[in-house]
Amino acid sequence: MVRADLPKLMTPEDLAKIFRVHPKTVTRWAKAGRIGSIKTPGGHRRFSPEDVKEALDALAGESG
Repeated sequence: MVRADLPKLMTPEDLAKIFRVHPKTVTRWAKAGRIGSIKTPGGHRRFSPEDVKEALDALAGESG
């Protein structure tokens, strides 16, 4: 059973849609430390909503 109070972790594909980039770009950003991520036991990257918000805020700061 999935707890409703836990945040949904997002995939690189989910973030790619938000940022309008290729999923591999999101993975490169994570490897470079531009966005926080966790790795699943299977080696897949996942992103928390908090990490995504921080990245969006940083991106907005760069364009201003």
